[in-house]
Amino acid sequence: MPKPKNIFEIMTSGCRFVHLRIKSGSLTHMTKRLTSGFSTCVLPFLICLLLTCSVQAQEIPSTPAAISAGEALFKGNCKTCHKIHEKYTGPALAGVEGRVPSVSWILNWVKNPAKLIAGGDEYANKIYLENNKSQMTAFTGYKDDQILSILAYIKSEAAKPAVDPNATKAGGQVAGGGGGGVPIAYLDAILVGMIIILILLVVILALIINALRKFLDQKELSPEDREVVNAPFTFNSVSRSPGFIFIVIFIVSAIIFKTVIDGLFSIGVQQGYQPKQPIAFSHKIHAGQYEIECKYCHTGAAKGKQANIPTTNICMNCHLQIKSGAITGEGEIAKIYAAAGFDPLTSTYSGRTKPVEWVRIHNLPDLAYFNHSQHVNVAGVVCQTCHGPIQEMDVVKQYSLLTMGWCIDCHRKTDVNTKGNAYYDKLMELHNNKNFKVEEIGGLECSKCHY
Repeated sequence: MPKPKNIFEIMTSGCRFVHLRIKSGSLTHMTKRLTSGFSTCVLPFLICLLLTCSVQAQEIPSTPAAISAGEALFKGNCKTCHKIHEKYTGPALAGVEGRVPSVSWILNWVKNPAKLIAGGDEYANKIYLENNKSQMTAFTGYKDDQILSILAYIKSEAAKPAVDPNATKAGGQVAGGGGGGVPIAYLDAILVGMIIILILLVVILALIINALRKFLDQKELSPEDREVVNAPFTFNSVSRSPGFIFIVIFIVSAIIFKTVIDGLFSIGVQQGYQPKQPIAFSHKIHAGQYEIECKYCHTGAAKGKQANIPTTNICMNCHLQIKSGAITGEGEIAKIYAAAGFDPLTSTYSGRTKPVEWVRIHNLPDLAYFNHSQHVNVAGVVCQTCHGPIQEMDVVKQYSLLTMGWCIDCHRKTDVNTKGNAYYDKLMELHNNKNFKVEEIGGLECSKCHY
């Protein structure tokens, strides 16, 4: 037997290999059978799995976290045109998940309604015609889970009974009011009680003086002392006394001094400033009666330093349909149309626009830095904290002082909003999970507000 030439021959020399030769036609046949088996068994399973995941992903969540997130999104964007139980600028949203073709249809509609309308979608065009061809704003930046959280909030609110806004309790108080503060009637009663107490004190003092006089009359007094006891109180005698003159001079000097100091401190302070605007826009109607979210118009409040004045495009979102005001009629809305270059008769834009020359009300000095988004997003400060009851103002005015002392006082009294903010976890541990004020995290440092 010849000696093997290499290791391979050594390994195979004692083995019984059967050499398998596969023809090209047989290989092709085997490939087709494998492909056919994969298409028959595996591919349908994968498609079913994908469809199941898609359906599960499009189910409306019911967790409190999703409902809470949906509430914030709804109030910030949807509330301007929609209500849950009644038709508003847009249709009522209660039961919307049962009226539309599918939940996936809602996702596509919210992101790009114009695409569905242009594509001939039957239900999309039905809504479009029912609302006088008023097209919904596209929210292209919304993710599916955000839209589903809005649907979760709508579904939870729709399950609650509708509240009659005109329902009142006995005594004329609005149902569910529960307003804080002392009622005016109680304050009036306290004031009347204090006045009665003062009158009683004066009467008691008069009786004491009269009793002392009678007591002294029964005593043997010198002529000089008796003259003092029986001396009548006249205006001339009182006004010429040194004590009275000193008191008058002191009071007048204090009033003059305080007036001068108040005048010096009021330089540059515009509290109560309420200029007339070029368009009679009423926050009482928009923010109060119709409860339009502030950030819907003042979009910069949650994004940067300035809250910004809304453009006429935002006004036109509603006033394409609402062409007459509740108080001013068509005159003031016509000014919006002129600024936007819109013809209400033909519902077309001319392209000739002009800015509305609003008069600025709140104006901080250039040396002071204030960021709206930091206060709105991080601190959770509501607009009324600084701007007052804006929802009750027909004409906006500067409600607060907006001075350095006013801001510092707020930082000293306000608790830091640590809820849901991991940045403050270590601080909470150091403070034994107790609330702490803004001044304790550098809220009074000069460089925080001054460049």
